[in-house]
Amino acid sequence: MTKRLLLALAALLLTPAPAPAQHWVGTWASSQQVPEPNNALPPEQLTDVTLRQLMRVTLGGSRLRIRISNVFGTTPLRIDHVRIARTPGGDSARILPGGASATFAGRGDVIVPAGAELSSDPIAFPLPPLATVAVTMHVPAPPAQQTSHPGSRATSWLLHGDRVDDLDLPGAQGVEHWFLLSGIDIEAPAAAAIVTFGDSITDGRGVTHSGNNRWPDVLAERLQADPRTRRLAVLNHGVGGGRVLDDGAGPNALARFERDVLAMPGVRYVLILEGVNDLGTFTRGAPQSPEAHAELVRRLIQAYAEMIRRGHERGLTIIGGTIIPFGGFALYHPTGVNEADRQAVNAWIRAPGHFDAVVDFDALLRDPAHPERMREGMDSGDHIHPSLAGYRAMGEAVPLALFVRRR
Repeated sequence: MTKRLLLALAALLLTPAPAPAQHWVGTWASSQQVPEPNNALPPEQLTDVTLRQLMRVTLGGSRLRIRISNVFGTTPLRIDHVRIARTPGGDSARILPGGASATFAGRGDVIVPAGAELSSDPIAFPLPPLATVAVTMHVPAPPAQQTSHPGSRATSWLLHGDRVDDLDLPGAQGVEHWFLLSGIDIEAPAAAAIVTFGDSITDGRGVTHSGNNRWPDVLAERLQADPRTRRLAVLNHGVGGGRVLDDGAGPNALARFERDVLAMPGVRYVLILEGVNDLGTFTRGAPQSPEAHAELVRRLIQAYAEMIRRGHERGLTIIGGTIIPFGGFALYHPTGVNEADRQAVNAWIRAPGHFDAVVDFDALLRDPAHPERMREGMDSGDHIHPSLAGYRAMGEAVPLALFVRRR
């Protein structure tokens, strides 16, 4: 071996390893939809208004960006002042000093085209994991059609005028929805995101207001408590009333899969739990023929297979959640035929060769004596949404080993 080669090898051995590359990862997100009339704001309430919205992130970091959404707007959306700040906790419009203003291509204002979303420039803002933040924006006038996420389970505050920099908003009106805000991303090395993709069971119908006790919240807390999984975020893309095949309160799952899953920054895993509303609404108005039931099951399975294929093409791990029991739910008044459909779909979800892994929420929550119903203590009382104990059990049932990458 020549002296020159020995010197080159020595230099290589002494060169420190490069630092992990920084990249963007979603730390909080919500699915966007056109709000139903009872969840929309009158135009005058979104005119010359300060809108302060609270949400809990999952991952922390030192730089972040904010995503403004006009994805269902039919005219451009103008926002002329945006700021992020920590909150003191509680259900209040108060924020802590030391926030940071957002810019967009170097300007403090932004015009988001109809049907589009725009991200802010990177913002230097220290953010611990599981912190509650407030994003405050001034909206001069609303777009012709609102974009929102009705199921915030947290209060957003509205007060006329530009009060974005104020630490409190006395006299502000509180509403339990999010508007015009689709995500917060952080810049972090070796981090990734898990998307929980589903309906109101994932969105958290029935949880404590501002309590952050949806099952994805429980999962996020468990990930942060384990050193092996602390670099994983959880992005809740549940939509109340959501269905796999047809639009409900929001777009159907196949229609929103690209935006709500594949386009998420840093996504590596997806846990799909959706289909109960397809099964229930199918016979809500009238009975259906055996052939129609068989066709519904076939189409649901086809849709799951399509989402698995799309995810695998992007290198994602796709996890299936079995559909939980809904026997006794008054709106759908399910029968034994609906239960047979659920069992058929769940059998496909559990079968090897489809999903990369399965979380058997059905086995977790069902009553052993009456498997078409949730067992006592896990049922909120409406017979389709779990209780707080049920949501906690769901969040604790997801094996963290699914997310520990083996080298």
